[in-house]
Order: sequence, then structure tokens, then C-alpha cells
Amino acid sequence: MRQLQSFTRPFAIALSLAWPASALAQSADTVLFNGKILTVDKDFSVQQALAIGNGRIVATGSSAAMKKLGGDKAKLVDLGGRTVIPGLTDGHIHGIRAALTFGTEVNWIGVPTLKEALEKIHAAAKTQKPGSWIVVAGGWTEEQFAEKRRPTPADIAAVAPDNPVYIQHLYDWLLLSPKAMEALNIRDDADVAPGGKLARDGDRPTGVIDANGNALGRIFDKLPKPTMEQQIDGSKKFFSEMNSLGITGIVDGGGVSVYPSTYQAVFKLWQDKELTVRVAYHLCSPKPGTELADLQNLTQLLPPGFGDPMLHFNGPGEILIWADWTDGDITPDGKAKLAELLRWAASKRYTIQLHWNPDRTVHDLLDVVEDINKDFPVRDLRWAVLHLYNVSEDSLKRMKSLGLVWGVQDGLYFGGERLQREVGVEQARLMPRIATAMKLGLTVAGGTDAHRVSSYNPFVSLQWYLDGTTIGGTQTRAPEEAPSRRQALEMYTRNSAFMANDDDKRGTLEAGKFADLAVLSADYLTAPVKEIGKIRSVMTMVGGKVVYAAAPFGK
Repeated sequence: MRQLQSFTRPFAIALSLAWPASALAQSADTVLFNGKILTVDKDFSVQQALAIGNGRIVATGSSAAMKKLGGDKAKLVDLGGRTVIPGLTDGHIHGIRAALTFGTEVNWIGVPTLKEALEKIHAAAKTQKPGSWIVVAGGWTEEQFAEKRRPTPADIAAVAPDNPVYIQHLYDWLLLSPKAMEALNIRDDADVAPGGKLARDGDRPTGVIDANGNALGRIFDKLPKPTMEQQIDGSKKFFSEMNSLGITGIVDGGGVSVYPSTYQAVFKLWQDKELTVRVAYHLCSPKPGTELADLQNLTQLLPPGFGDPMLHFNGPGEILIWADWTDGDITPDGKAKLAELLRWAASKRYTIQLHWNPDRTVHDLLDVVEDINKDFPVRDLRWAVLHLYNVSEDSLKRMKSLGLVWGVQDGLYFGGERLQREVGVEQARLMPRIATAMKLGLTVAGGTDAHRVSSYNPFVSLQWYLDGTTIGGTQTRAPEEAPSRRQALEMYTRNSAFMANDDDKRGTLEAGKFADLAVLSADYLTAPVKEIGKIRSVMTMVGGKVVYAAAPFGK
């Protein structure tokens, strides 16, 4: 946080000059009072009330003082003692992709039993057109189910015998119904290679496919695409769902099955001024082998930060070199290509997001960045290394010296039990080293990596940061590596806004910044940790405009 505060201090000074005392004394058009306002400023000050004018924070303070700023015509909102936080920003999510199919997929996120999950498939089979696809594209794991198992081909045959069904588990497993196998023309291993292998009962494929992300992405791309009307409708619904969880911004990481056409629905909402979430998006090359040339071509008309406060280009990422993104040891050729691409990005002053998992190979990445840093300083570029759950303290120190951001998602909330089996219980207690990173002074940003590999719920993520307990109820991480409640909230507000190059505009509730905020159903600071995942927003504002409201502020 020291790094973030030192970076934002000049902006705060400039903002105070650009936002004169006369403006701060202006009449506010909306006043939220009688609440607990967590400003998340540098002192983490807590106020009673907040005044908004022209979509920005005018001031925070006592209820009486803020009401005076409101004048006779201001809208007064009694918070009834509720807690208000800055709008949350998911620092790494595949939200643009998830939104396209949100209106047409079956969602298993948070479903507590396999029985209920299968009932959702059965309901879709009854309500959709005969022979239409039923898709569960991820966001679940067997550990969330009371039955502690994945669905079987027999389960699916019982609830949707006449539909092609696609059920994906994270980036490692897929279940296809017989009609889906037929429609996709999958008969043997060659049809899912490289990276996939069919499970068999004797000589007969069962419909289960063990596969990596590349293979699953290729199979997913063969599914029928929603119409543009469905993509736009799904995007509206997904962003509304985000708003109901207090999300007012996302940093989209591009990723698998993301192409230039993928962005058209979100661009349409942006053009029509219907976006309810601020979007900072990254771009990947659409295909392997020509990554640098593709990105050079795609970004010719996209200088750093191109866009407006609702949507802007944030740089290349998260997959820069396709051959090495699946977490194996990077090849010499891959390292050379990565170095060339990163050097180009540094010369253009682009922010990047970079997927990297094993600590055993992150030295290859850091060697490359250190070499580039000699010619093009990267400290101010906000380059983010994502995931890296088993990062060592030595690697964190190298990241700190380069000014790199660490983006930590809650993947181990879903995968903690597997981690214990792979590395042992004692090693798992150190993963991820969030508290260590913060003590070293790194900027650590929060997010989910949703929706194929995790839930998009930020409060589930915040709960996991605090207690290290998986969706199956196993505490895998030691309390010593947990952030405080303040630090966890900063990860999801000021630090993720920093990743988006927007920390001068949002991420805290301070005078001059956008009035992006969420009124919570429970007090984040005092609720039992085990209850934090159940928190919702009862009113969410973006730029002072209500984009979501539940009782008592709306229906």
C-alpha cells in the first residue's frame, strides 16, 4: 500500500487544485446520511454521511454538515445506519465473455447440491426449444455440492435425454451428452487433441473429456453462438447481477474464446450509454503463433487509456504467448517471444495483465522484465502478474523492486483441497502469501477470474481472503497470511482501481471522485467472517446514479 499511496499522492494534490473550495461548498443534489461511510481513504476514515453533486463526491462528514450542503432541492437518503463502501472493482475477471451467454446458460454458481444443479438442467430441458443446447460453462466444483461429486453421464441422460448438453468444470474437465458428442463430431482423442483425452467404458466414449484450457476453448468455440440481441440482453443481465453485488467496475482480462467480435455487445451498451459497470478491458491475440503482430495490428488505433470513464482500453493481456499460458515450463522460444512482446508493450507504455501460475518458472518472467526495465522503466506501467498462488517471498521481493502489481483471485476457494493433495497440508498453509506481500509493500489487487473457474461474487472472494476456507469448508491457508478486513477491502477498491489506471477517479469515497458506491446488507467490518460471503448490496450507484436497488431503497 505504501507504493500505491505514494503514487496517488500527486494525483490527490492535483485533484484538490482542480476541485476548488468553491466546488466543495456547492449544493449537493443527493445526500446519503445516518450511515457508516467507509471512505477507504489513506486513513480509512469512517463518516456518517456523504454528499454527491454532478455524479461526484462533494464531501463526506457528519449528517448535519452534509445536509447543509444539500440545500432545499437535494434528495435525502436515510441509510438507517447501513454501511457504505466504495463501489467494488473486480481486478481480473472475464466479464465481457461471461456476459455474452449469461442469458442463455444454466448457472450452477453457488448451488449447494448436485440434485438442485441437475434440476436446473431438467428445467432448462422443459422450457427451451426441443433439441436446443444446454450449457453450464463453469463456475462450479463438486466440493460445493453436498454429494461431493460431479455429475455422471447417467445423471444427464435422466434429466435431459433429448438435448445436447455441455457441462464444463474449471479448465480441466468436460461432460458432453450423446447428442452433444454427435453434434460436435467428437468420436476419439484426435477430435479433442492436443490437450484433451476421452474417457471410455471399454471402447465406448462416455462423454467425459479430461482437457486443458486450450482444448476446452476449442470445443466451446464450436457451440452455437447467441444472437447479437441475446448477447446484448445477456450483457445487461450480467452487469445488473454485478451491480447487485456492489460491483461498479471490472478489469477484463480477455482470455480463451475471446475475439474482436466478442467485444461488440459491450461496445453497443457503451455507445448507447447503457453500461452500468465501468469496464477497463485487455486484449489477447486471437490465435497462437502471431501474437505480437496481431496485437500491434489490433492496437494501432488504441493508445493507452483510449476510451472514456465508462469504458477504456487498458492494454494487452492476460494471455500474451499462447504456447506458454497453460502453466508448464516456458520454452526458450516462448521466453524469447514473450520478451519481444513485453519490450514492445513497454515501449508503447501499455499496462499489461499476465497470467502466470508456477513459482518455479516465474524467475523466467522476472528475468525478462528486469532486462526490459534497463531500457524502458516499467514501474509506472502497472504491470500485473496474475494468480501465482504458490509465489515465494524471494519472487515477491523481485516483483516489488520492479513495481509489479500482484493480482490475487480466489481460485483456491474452489481448489484448496486439490492443492493440499498436490503440495501437502503444510505447504498449502502458506498459499497465497498475501500478508507477506503487503508487508513487503506490494500493491495486491483482488478479483475472481470468473466465471469459468470461479464465482463472480466479490463477497465470497473477500471472505476467502480473510479466512482461507474453501467452498467445501476446508481451511487450507494459515491465518498468518490473511490480510486484515481493511486490507482486503482495499484490494477490491483502491488497489483494483489502480490496476485499471482509474485510482485518481474512483476506488475511494473522497471529494472529487466519482460517486461509485454500494450500500450493504450487513456491516462488512463487524459481520462474522463466515457471513461476509452472504453480503449483498441494497443500493449501488455509478456516477451518482442508482443502477441497482433492493428493499428498502427499491423493489
